[in-house]
Amino acid sequence: MEATSQSQERGILVGVCRDARRRSFEKESLRELEELVSSAGARVMEVFLQERAELNPSYLVGRGKLEEIQNAVMRWRADLVVFDEDLTPGQLRNLEEFLGTKVIDRSELILDIFTQRARSREGKLQVELAQLEYLLPRLTGRGLMLSRLGGGIGTRGPGETKLEVDRRTIRVRLSRIKKELKRLEQRRELQRRKRQGVPIPTVSLVGYTNAGKSTLFNLLTQEETYVSSRMFATLDPLVRKTSFESGQEILLSDTVGFIRKLPHTLVAAFHATLEETLQADLILHVIDIAHPNHLALRQAVYEVLEEIGLEDTPVVECYNKIDRLRQIPHLDFSQDRVFTSARTGEGVSGLLDQIEVLINQNYRKVHLTIPFDRGDVVSQLRERAHIRVQEYREDGIHLEASLPVADLGRYQQFVD
Repeated sequence: MEATSQSQERGILVGVCRDARRRSFEKESLRELEELVSSAGARVMEVFLQERAELNPSYLVGRGKLEEIQNAVMRWRADLVVFDEDLTPGQLRNLEEFLGTKVIDRSELILDIFTQRARSREGKLQVELAQLEYLLPRLTGRGLMLSRLGGGIGTRGPGETKLEVDRRTIRVRLSRIKKELKRLEQRRELQRRKRQGVPIPTVSLVGYTNAGKSTLFNLLTQEETYVSSRMFATLDPLVRKTSFESGQEILLSDTVGFIRKLPHTLVAAFHATLEETLQADLILHVIDIAHPNHLALRQAVYEVLEEIGLEDTPVVECYNKIDRLRQIPHLDFSQDRVFTSARTGEGVSGLLDQIEVLINQNYRKVHLTIPFDRGDVVSQLRERAHIRVQEYREDGIHLEASLPVADLGRYQQFVD
């Protein structure tokens, strides 16, 4: 093992495989956990995988494996042990007492990374909300960890100062955060309504974390947003305008990267990022084709999209990082797929062509005349269509708009 810097935390990773048929999945999950630990700023010294059909209710792993982990903690003078499974309050307490060091699970590690990455006021509030909701029922298991005032992974964000106070104070803080987030949500809704009155379709980039979304976003928008190989480099929603060669403009939104075993508190908390996806006319699913298990990661993203109600939104699959492959593997082309390298620009023009085709397929340019006493229809169209021109004439309100094909029947009586 390479030497670690004096200030860098040393970590031991522990995974559990309850079914031999899932061994490869659990090994991949542990490799991903190692990337997460590195993203959090620590160094992995050793990795353990316990194959056990029944979990130990007190320690998760068996006594023999627990002693192996304890020896590794002493050998490497480890600062923390990270489990790839969620731990109960009792397990946290038992493990910290037995191992004599800080113990966290995968969810708490992800929350810690989110704490480091959030930049906007709203992002920071959402992270704190998720941390408090996750940690509140686990306060009884934080004995050793809360006594460690040196900080480090698992102690950022709300940390010791908020978690050492009683539950009642934490619930008051939760209530205040939710109220402030509600106010910010209303502000975003006003901004979104203004955008919906402009004839610009929206495209949302989604994908597994570190798939290259932000690099592609920068290339398409000529922006210089932060790009990093570390997981969860993008947390706060970002929307920018770009255009096709035809001159038609679109709005692109960059979103947080998805991941397996993502804490549900974070799915709920990062509503701002997901809202941009929910409002999209088209989803651009960025897939790291150079990843050895890219098809499994692709499926994980679709599971999250289905969970938030986006299974019916049109999708373009962008297989990114082809510059890292000697040849493109054979894939089923029954759906819309494009191959790109966001780093070199290869395939991006074809990607834009595909997006433009799908955008225009799902919208129809129409002219409508709305009677003055049907202001409700105009309000609906502002939310559902992209209005290009609005004029008040003697016979009513005249609109030139791009209307979703699915809504043509609903407003057919007003179409000229």
